[in-house]
Amino acid sequence: MTDRVEEVLAMWRTELPEALVASSELGKRAMMLSALLGEATRATVTRFDLTGADFDVLAALRRAGKPFRLKANELSRSLLLSTGGTSNVVNRLVSRGLVEREPDQSDGRSTYVRLTATGKEIAEEVVIANSQAHDQVFKAVPAEVLDNATAALRELFKHLS
Repeated sequence: MTDRVEEVLAMWRTELPEALVASSELGKRAMMLSALLGEATRATVTRFDLTGADFDVLAALRRAGKPFRLKANELSRSLLLSTGGTSNVVNRLVSRGLVEREPDQSDGRSTYVRLTATGKEIAEEVVIANSQAHDQVFKAVPAEVLDNATAALRELFKHLS
């Protein structure tokens, strides 16, 4: 039984075999898995009337731990967003009462972005819902296969830094 990745690779073997390299199948499978997980995340965050960027900011602040805040520039760096892009997302979340800006008492040029109590609640709900949505993507995969795939990817990542 073939799957979509095998079909694509077979087409390339016929049309342009030199385009295939040792990592082609892994790359295609990683891209497909990323798309499936991304789709699950988009469906989840939409239920909370959030964008993907909103979710990323809320999740970053929640995982930062008490007091659930980061400097604005740290937040930008952790999300790989421009400062302007981060500012737009933060403005949207401020208007919804999910985060607030606080001045940095030790550096007048910096501000913190902090989850409000409501923001913390929403962040926790959406992060848990997203974890459950991702789990559903893998629901048909036996636990041993998941464990082996995770171990293989962990080993792979050791060589990518």
